[in-house]
Amino acid sequence: MEESHVVTCFIENNFKILLLKRSGRVGSYQQRWAAVSGYIEPGITPLEQARQELKEEVGLGEADVILEKEGVPLEVVDGDLGKKWIVHPFRFRLAGSAKIKTDWEHTECRWVDPDEIRLYDTVPRLDDAWERVR
Repeated sequence: MEESHVVTCFIENNFKILLLKRSGRVGSYQQRWAAVSGYIEPGITPLEQARQELKEEVGLGEADVILEKEGVPLEVVDGDLGKKWIVHPFRFRLAGSAKIKTDWEHTECRWVDPDEIRLYDTVPRLDDAWERVR
């Protein structure tokens, strides 16, 4: 089974977190809800990758977010895809009046109460990743 390390970045603002609906143009879990996420590139730390994904996917630079917590990585096995994901979860707080600007990877975004994650059709175990950084 192929193993891939990825980051999942929850952005918090006024006690709500940002969920993004993945577009039909991404490689996996199309049309499912997720946090900002991406593969960890070789030679880059999970935190560096998290910051890069925040910039690329929602237009947030280092000054726009404050790192609140880095969680213990979570193993997620997807037999249908033949993948084992090692998810490195992060929680950031939106700083000041920074605005979210989504890229092609997402078609929609919503601020939701963290307890509502389970009500959405999400990528596998997104709620468990959230619990690691809550």
